[in-house]
Amino acid sequence: MACVGVFVAYLPVTTVSVSLPAIQRALNASTSELSWVSSAFVLPVAALILTSGVFGDVHGRKKVFQAGLAFCALGATVSLSAQSVQSVWAGQALSGVGSAALQPMTLALISHAVPDPRERGKFIGLWATSLMAALAVGPLIAGLIVDHFAWRWIFLPTVPVALLVMALSVPLLRDSRAPGSRRLDWPGQITAALAVTALVYGVIEGGAGSFADARVMVALSVAAVALVAFVLVEKRSESPMLDLSLFRSPAFTATTVVIMITFLGLIGFFFVLSLYFGTVQHLSTLEAGLRLLMVTLVPVALGGVFGRLSRKVSARVLITGGLLVTAAALLSLTTIDAVTSFGSLAWRLALLGLGLGTTFTAVTATAVASVPHHLAGMAAAGNNAFRQVGGALGPAVLGTLLTTKAVDALPGHLAGVDGTAGARIISAVETGGFGAVARMDLGPMRGKTLGALSEAFVDGLHLCLIVSAALMLLAAVISALLLRRTRQTSVTVAVGTASNATPTAAAAAAQERISQ
Repeated sequence: MACVGVFVAYLPVTTVSVSLPAIQRALNASTSELSWVSSAFVLPVAALILTSGVFGDVHGRKKVFQAGLAFCALGATVSLSAQSVQSVWAGQALSGVGSAALQPMTLALISHAVPDPRERGKFIGLWATSLMAALAVGPLIAGLIVDHFAWRWIFLPTVPVALLVMALSVPLLRDSRAPGSRRLDWPGQITAALAVTALVYGVIEGGAGSFADARVMVALSVAAVALVAFVLVEKRSESPMLDLSLFRSPAFTATTVVIMITFLGLIGFFFVLSLYFGTVQHLSTLEAGLRLLMVTLVPVALGGVFGRLSRKVSARVLITGGLLVTAAALLSLTTIDAVTSFGSLAWRLALLGLGLGTTFTAVTATAVASVPHHLAGMAAAGNNAFRQVGGALGPAVLGTLLTTKAVDALPGHLAGVDGTAGARIISAVETGGFGAVARMDLGPMRGKTLGALSEAFVDGLHLCLIVSAALMLLAAVISALLLRRTRQTSVTVAVGTASNATPTAAAAAAQERISQ
């Protein structure tokens, strides 16, 4: 149940990412509107994942698990019937609420069902494999559907799977609650959600228009005030959503910053690369999905190898090394152009998957192993929340960079096009995105204009790749400076107790956690 649940929770990530060009063409969406298709899913996850964990601890994990499945099915249904990009946002947001409930609850259910920490490690491995499988098969599912049916049908598979698991969970799952007296932290929840939403809104709208716009300035100011309010509220709360004492651990601080930066670069990279496949290379969704599969297939295929390495090599070496490999892969992609072949892309994308797989294997386990056992569940949830914040900012930041750089470069590439026509094309890109040019009547200059547009897009893509690589290098420096060698015996146990399932498990974690 837990494995299928996490599969449902993560399936929209790559399924939707690879379908963005088809969604853009069908709904005439601008680049900023397309950014919200991804961010509308990630924002609720970032805002609600911590509260969902507490809600399950207090009111019952089975109920929250079932509610998560229901929201995923409802969100997919709304997106399935969408006639506008705004309807897709709504569906994605509902699916994000479901994913926020499922992610912590699936681990909690495993912890409750398998009290033995060492035995539990095998099931955590299956859980992680299910997560990566969702990311791997998402592009293929989307490709097969979009190439033969309308793009909306990419949301259909989630509905029957979620409803079937909901029905089976009624007789098969036992409910559980966490011992203790945790309470919902509504002030913390409200200020956190306001800070994240206002920040992402400000970045997306500022990139689409101007950061001097009154709405954007208000949004960014609200984000700053809400963030300060969140810190003050959590310091005074008797039952905080995120215990700020976690950040006294250099290892927890390092892994949290690393995962946020990494997901910002990764999800943003998937966003711009998907547009590159559709806008520049004019690939079908299935062809684009096969290329993106190269990134996710390596971590799935080498999951066992990464697991064995984590028991023999320090987290500091694994995380820093993985980030350096990821940065090298991103920099290698800066040589691609409009006609780069699949073969030339494949090894670069596989190298990217290798770096990411090495990093992700160790990050969350190190985060929860770096704090006292009674905070392990909160540490895992906090790490997930910051991961989703990075994921929400990724399309916003890199989408803004992509559009800004491409628009700046476009006049130079349109040198041979009539001045009036060139100005009209640039205006269309600024207001409607790259897809707007393809819908224009360009006459005999169509071939030259689309070629210029592709070259300008590639210029923007190269900038995004350089920025993503710089982010990975920054994360590698943070990892190298703040992480110390951890005892690998604590990793599996700490992950397994991410929901504080039983006193026995907690006692074992206490005996084996790393010293601070």
